[in-house]
Amino acid sequence: MSNQTAPECLLPPAEYQLYLFPAVYIFALVIGLPGNLAAIYVFTFRVKPRTAFSIYISSLALADVAILCTLPFRIHYHLNSNNWVFGDMACQITGILYYANIYTSICFMTCICLDRYMATVHPHAYLKLRGPRYALLTSSVLWALAGIAVAVFILMGPLKTKGDDSGGHSCFENFAAHEWSSRLFPYSLLIIFCSLLPSATILVCYSLAARRISRIHTKMGRRALRVIYVTIAITLICFLPNHAVYLLHLLRRMKVIQSCPLANAIYNARRVTMALVILNTCLDPLLYYVTTSHCTWKPLKRSCFGVRRRRVIYTITV
Repeated sequence: MSNQTAPECLLPPAEYQLYLFPAVYIFALVIGLPGNLAAIYVFTFRVKPRTAFSIYISSLALADVAILCTLPFRIHYHLNSNNWVFGDMACQITGILYYANIYTSICFMTCICLDRYMATVHPHAYLKLRGPRYALLTSSVLWALAGIAVAVFILMGPLKTKGDDSGGHSCFENFAAHEWSSRLFPYSLLIIFCSLLPSATILVCYSLAARRISRIHTKMGRRALRVIYVTIAITLICFLPNHAVYLLHLLRRMKVIQSCPLANAIYNARRVTMALVILNTCLDPLLYYVTTSHCTWKPLKRSCFGVRRRRVIYTITV
């Protein structure tokens, strides 16, 4: 959740965000939406048999699609000079869904990481957990928690924002000080916990798995390493910078950080990392592809581009 710094610090103009966010969001829609929709189709309807891994992939793709569906509203908002015209309820719903699904995505990436870690480092224990039952239960719990958080936030009413000198209507940014001292502070602590912990889990577990897999000089071992490298890259590029800057952002809002030059740097870094976190919706389809490189996507690609059509059953061996 983005907003300006405390009144003591006068921030420089940030007109670049009016161009940065629409460019990133349009790119995410063009690249990420087809890729994630294809992943939902393949892993939900074509992959046989269903496994814990395929369920987590489907859930991750669904969370990405939910984020992408809110972007047309955000694109209009920024192109309209950060002036929201769709009403308070639409602002509240799209804003909450946008942020809730970002953190739902990192949770499902963590589930995928733990699934791959167990399959690699503890294969005997994994044989008892690889069925879809536990994955369905875990996914249901995560979706239920996200739904409860969204419902509670909506029922608490719209967040108040500061007045805008330009006469525009802010949406999910520029919050009033009392919102930070009441509602946003506990939610921010929860967000930090639900973001830094999963990111650390991914980096630690996949580093241990990579060390184990690097000793396996087989084609499957090389494929597994590609999955690990892609996941770590997504975490380091898209998620970890956003989480770290959000922590600094919270400290600034709580006036723990009062230096104006540092506040300006956090303000600009917040916008850049918010753009980076959306790029995970474009990189996740790459994860799906390298993850399932042992099953063929070529017939699906031919079907999508009209080159050649035929019925295919996809299988996953994990």
